Amino acid sequence: MILYEYPFNERIRTYLRLEHLFVRLAELLKRDSAMDHHHALATLFEIMDVSGRADLKTEVLKDIERHKQVLDGYRGNPVISERVLDDITVQLDSCFASLNEISGKVGQSLTENDWLMSIRSRIGIPGGTCEFDLPAYHAWQHLTASLRQHDLQRWVSPLVPLAETLTLLLRLTRDSGAPQKVGAPAGQYQQMLPQGRTYQLVRLRLDPRLALIPEISCNRLMVSVRFMRQENDGRLHANVDDTVFELTLCS
Repeated sequence: MILYEYPFNERIRTYLRLEHLFVRLAELLKRDSAMDHHHALATLFEIMDVSGRADLKTEVLKDIERHKQVLDGYRGNPVISERVLDDITVQLDSCFASLNEISGKVGQSLTENDWLMSIRSRIGIPGGTCEFDLPAYHAWQHLTASLRQHDLQRWVSPLVPLAETLTLLLRLTRDSGAPQKVGAPAGQYQQMLPQGRTYQLVRLRLDPRLALIPEISCNRLMVSVRFMRQENDGRLHANVDDTVFELTLCS
């Protein structure tokens, strides 16, 4: 099954983008080639760009508190394990403390590294990191893989608290929803949302054998999905067949 996710708000949109970048960075850090480490640095700079908003850390800390309040509301429920609640609360408290210890914006310490910032200023220019533009970077790429990995781990370390926190917050958000099988007559699906309840994320699972691509849109009132098919001309065309898929609304 192919999983598609769509955010209801800008906060979750930012979380998903950062999660995507952190997953890519973790994969690149495992590898040994200088080319992979170049792309790891490019990904690190993307993370800095996305997380550079002054209010991001504040939003994440508020979200931790929100989840703790939701968990506290489950206490005393006989079908909810108090031990599980305690374990998650401890994780949330740990993430809060680690993130709160960071001075200023997340990744701000990296901006004080002139060598990294010289690469960052050139990496968005086509061919801007050639050896004649950045000879010091060219020399770094010829170090052993273990030395480059050590440097990368050191530069990534200030971002680890954010990565761990987002992993936990998104897991809690995803776990809040219950999947259901639904049908899209003639390839289109719409669902009105109950008033008074706020959703954060739509998750859609689709059988890859259908060769369909969902176009998802949502707001506080409604979720809409239109299924498309890529034809031989390379363009997307509306699918007119009845389609069954799995939908999860996460709050």
